[in-house]
Amino acid sequence: MKKILVTGGLGFIGSHTVVELQNEGFEVIIIDNLSNSSENVLDGIEAISGKRPVFEKLDLREKQKVQAFFAEHSNIGGVIHFAASKAVGESVENPLLYYENNLGVLVYILQELLKKGDSNFIFSSSCTVYGQADQMPITEDAPVKPAESPYGNTKQVGEEIIKDTCKVNPQLAAIALRYFNPIGAHPSVEIGELPLGVPQNLLPFITQTGIGFREQLSVFGDDYPTEDGTCIRDYIHVVDVAKAHVAALKRLLNTENTENFEVFNLGTGKGSSVLEVIGSFERVTGEKLNYRIAPRREGDVIQAYADTKKANDVLGWKAKSTLDDAMKSAWDWEKKIRKGTEKASV
Repeated sequence: MKKILVTGGLGFIGSHTVVELQNEGFEVIIIDNLSNSSENVLDGIEAISGKRPVFEKLDLREKQKVQAFFAEHSNIGGVIHFAASKAVGESVENPLLYYENNLGVLVYILQELLKKGDSNFIFSSSCTVYGQADQMPITEDAPVKPAESPYGNTKQVGEEIIKDTCKVNPQLAAIALRYFNPIGAHPSVEIGELPLGVPQNLLPFITQTGIGFREQLSVFGDDYPTEDGTCIRDYIHVVDVAKAHVAALKRLLNTENTENFEVFNLGTGKGSSVLEVIGSFERVTGEKLNYRIAPRREGDVIQAYADTKKANDVLGWKAKSTLDDAMKSAWDWEKKIRKGTEKASV
């Protein structure tokens, strides 16, 4: 099987994808700078898959180190690129960090892939490229709207960089996977989501509040034009997201792609409001969640959920887990890490 490079492979989605790749027999090399993750995640990956991936601690913003890595590893059959900063709020406060980390690194990797000749590249994109879409569910043909945050803009511009590069370099085949809202943890409870510091995503804030690590959850806005007034998102189990990366990679390796730049939505096709997610947590855990309504947060769109027909039909992939499934795994993971276990990914 091919050797696959996974950048940011000790992160939340990256680590779950490494597990699925190794389960399918791929040889994996991880690059991660550990800025938002832990080397202990390797133990969890090994516990699940029975194999410890090769790991290199490397900051991909250092161009010469990127060049040296690809010179040493000339037999890489594909790259899955997760390494990026991802917090909407932080990106509003520190845009230059996001442009440097999310776009500069992408350029450096693509430059090295072009030197190799035939290359396969999968980009970790986001439904944020759609902004506040005009229609629900959101198809891949929906217009890309002005970004609501610098983070969202890095995903838009990142896709444009890849698309423009593919246009003049037929030897490069790329797929951008536009995630909606990955949540949950591996059912083995060996890896999961553990943000360093204050969580930027809803689910870890819910589980941390539920277990008493945080005093209260803030629900940002209850005056949106939705049924219960809170924002709606498409929450998808992280293992389903990981399996989609394997499906996309196989599509490129088997040259089944019809164009050398393709885009797929990754979601369940169902939207859930913040209050519905809280309801799922309370139903699955039997715990009452302490939350309050807070003012709206800058950069948040009203609702976003996916039309998944293209991914279902073309990739042959479909999300299988429910919101309650994901919530149970997230809660099991939270309980485990609060007992002092450090096998965690972000």
